[in-house]
Amino acid sequence: MYAVGIDIGGTKIAGALVDPDGNLVRELRVPTPASDREAIVDAVANLINVLSEGESVIGAGVAAAGFIDAEQANIVYAPNLSWRNEPFKALVEAKVKVPVLLENDANAAGWAEYRYGAGRGSKHMVMLTIGTGVGGAIVVDSHLLRGGFGVAAELGHMRVVPEGRLCGCGQHGCIEQYASGTALLRAARELAASGKPEGARLAEIQHETGELTGLQVAQAILEKDPGAVGILTDLGNWLGQTIASLSAVLDPEVVVIGGGVSSVGDVLLNPIRESFRSHQPARGFHPELEIRAAEFLNDAGLVGAADLARVAFGKL
Repeated sequence: MYAVGIDIGGTKIAGALVDPDGNLVRELRVPTPASDREAIVDAVANLINVLSEGESVIGAGVAAAGFIDAEQANIVYAPNLSWRNEPFKALVEAKVKVPVLLENDANAAGWAEYRYGAGRGSKHMVMLTIGTGVGGAIVVDSHLLRGGFGVAAELGHMRVVPEGRLCGCGQHGCIEQYASGTALLRAARELAASGKPEGARLAEIQHETGELTGLQVAQAILEKDPGAVGILTDLGNWLGQTIASLSAVLDPEVVVIGGGVSSVGDVLLNPIRESFRSHQPARGFHPELEIRAAEFLNDAGLVGAADLARVAFGKL
């Protein structure tokens, strides 16, 4: 039986009809009417209805950035869409014929990796998504960890540097400020402006184009520019230390690294692995987890949201 997955982004809403093996049978995308809450509800409901038409659909999962309450009914806080305590489940269900489940987008992406991707075959998994910020998902004994209030696994807001950089959450020193795509780009721009020899290639790119973007930094990394690789290695070191701390608490078998920055592959994964081994508590006595690249790209939220709906509303 099919399920529908919806992923609400800041600029677009993606929807897909997903089969029990995690395959996308049909996809649709529409622009996000970000300033109109009612229009977002209508857009999500319309996608569900169109994708469900003529099909046997068990339910719909909707993934959104922000805090989803423990009942998976209300969007408590969605920074990109200015939602506060929005009864989104009820509003959408009033317009569709299938039950609806809400989930945080990083949780949905992590569940897709656990069920069908890099975490497949494990029972205990952590995912870190390295994009504009640092997102996370935790699977414990084959269950997604949501916490008492529904907002567990905000791993980007683990504090790693006391009185460090100010984070958007209001605290200082969160890992998001040191190991996100935003942090990487900031470091690249600082290096390009420093006049140091290792920043020469980045400065050249900035001079040629008038700016330095994340895609340009990624290209410099793939070119094996020493300066760009160096700042990526620093990012990997921070992530390795974070995973070592997480391993002491959660003892996962697998840690999956996803998000846009992970697209550079082993150039990032190798320093993460090295740093993890250097900081692993009781190294040599504790079984060593695996650090793997995510297998899903842009479809993870859709696949995970649909499968979570299938779990909630029927049988696997």
